[in-house]
Amino acid sequence: MRIRTVLGGLLGTVGAAALGNRLLKRRASEFDHRLAGIERTYRWRGMEASYTVAGDPDDEEMLLLHGIHAGASSYEFEPIVERLAENYRVVAVDLPGFGRSERPPLVYSAGLYADFIRDFAADVTDEPIVVASSLTGAFAVDAADESEFAHLVLIGPTADTGDERPWLRTLIRSPVVGTTLFNLLASKPSIRYFYDRDGYYDPDRIDEEVEYAWTSAHQPGARYAPASFASGTLDPDFDLQTELAALETPTTLVWGRDAELVPLREGRTLADAADLDLVVIDYATQLPHAEHPEKFVEYLTTELLEGELGVDSDVGSSSGVGSDSDLET
Repeated sequence: MRIRTVLGGLLGTVGAAALGNRLLKRRASEFDHRLAGIERTYRWRGMEASYTVAGDPDDEEMLLLHGIHAGASSYEFEPIVERLAENYRVVAVDLPGFGRSERPPLVYSAGLYADFIRDFAADVTDEPIVVASSLTGAFAVDAADESEFAHLVLIGPTADTGDERPWLRTLIRSPVVGTTLFNLLASKPSIRYFYDRDGYYDPDRIDEEVEYAWTSAHQPGARYAPASFASGTLDPDFDLQTELAALETPTTLVWGRDAELVPLREGRTLADAADLDLVVIDYATQLPHAEHPEKFVEYLTTELLEGELGVDSDVGSSSGVGSDSDLET
């Protein structure tokens, strides 16, 4: 009798979880394209990746690569796309497994994303400036070794998100239990906590971002890529400091002064070791480009656009090992 009761309870719990998962999926069914520009698709290894193009086709190209988290997408760059499009042909892509791109049940890896960036940049762009955020910065560094990038701009890059936990990836990828667990991890309170703690210095800025990230995290197949991220198995198998020091592509680091997830001291260490320029933006954490778009674009347009013409700029990074320039807000 007790066994029947326990089994009945378990079946009821699983049934309730499955019903809840279906209801959440239905609520998140409307997932619109919200970036300024024209949405296009790129077919790669049997899947379609969504990307947005904005700006004059004759301008220098800038490829925007979003960071990695449960609700990640190119919407991360929404505050800067129109501003950048005034001077650049902007290409903002949703990485496979995220945003409006397809999300097949692959075992996602750092190598897969480096290959995607390498192929996408070669097929869609021509020697772009590449702006990459957080863990994706490491993927871009890997891809740069065999790509023609004009410049790399890495926003709080990291190649180490913690110890590997392959069992967690397996658990999150499982049908009912995994979907339920992922829905908890990708709930609005959880996403808001992430943005509040690690994304934005000012939490009053995050309402729209939370809503869009939640919708993105509840699309079909949304848990597969984040399962690899949560388990630590998306981390590349190299030392970022060593790779940056050996990289021939001109590279600039950008950091939020108040970042804690990947703190500024790590940025200074990378800049010292690899002899890179470091730009520090005040009152910002992991997403300085989203929280202070004017200052971020001011850096890009002044340092990169005018710098190529040999014009001295008043903002941006100063040369020299370990030096940084503060962009005040």
